[in-house]
Amino acid sequence: MQADGKVVDGSLLGDANGVEPAPGRVKDSGKWQKPRFSRKALMKCCLVKWIIASTQPQDKDSSDSDLELSTVRHQPEGLDQLQAQTKFTRKELQSLYRGFKNECPSGLVDEETFKTIYSQFFPQGDATTYAHFLFNAFDIDRNGSIRFEDFVIGLSVLLRGSVTEKLNWAFNLYDINKDGYITKEEMLAIMKSIYDMMGRYTYPCVRDEAPSEHVDKFFQKMDKNRDGVVTIEEFIETCQKDENIMNSMQLFENVI
Repeated sequence: MQADGKVVDGSLLGDANGVEPAPGRVKDSGKWQKPRFSRKALMKCCLVKWIIASTQPQDKDSSDSDLELSTVRHQPEGLDQLQAQTKFTRKELQSLYRGFKNECPSGLVDEETFKTIYSQFFPQGDATTYAHFLFNAFDIDRNGSIRFEDFVIGLSVLLRGSVTEKLNWAFNLYDINKDGYITKEEMLAIMKSIYDMMGRYTYPCVRDEAPSEHVDKFFQKMDKNRDGVVTIEEFIETCQKDENIMNSMQLFENVI
């Protein structure tokens, strides 16, 4: 289920035997292409909706956003530097920052906040475990908190990054213990957490054994040398070469 309440396919990797291209994707000469996120699509992102909803109407001019950066305990980079590091416009960064500051006056977001966000957007399921995994993927420093800079840089990759950038980020999400490899157990843990979060409103209805079946099929495709782990190279190569996987990788659209 998307953040706007619409019912969607709950699978992250879809059916390894083949799926139809998801809406919004374009095929050109047999190659998979992903369109740039529009403002409308951007607003479907749970994390963005959470931030924007916190933004109060303000009469300040744009220069105030730079001055506001000094009012929090953790002072982010200047907006010019963040604009250079991300694919957000200055206006988008200003809106994201104001909302972030309203929700997190300290300038840092913790794991409990992530759990609260996803429990609000996915009330029919249990989002606790998925929010934990997602938080760890954003928490680059592994110190239990996320800075505004890391938050928007991560969002920029997820929403407007290249296919390779998004796959690198997805690999980091699946690599739960951050040892540089994905095990079948790690992939299954992420998959189950997404199914748990989606709850009973997934379409089509999800069978209890579905996550395990999907993981078995995709892990077999990705583990090229059959050593029981998937490397970043194996992950990206398999995803980019397998149109079925690319068409069914709905992580970024549905559950971010």
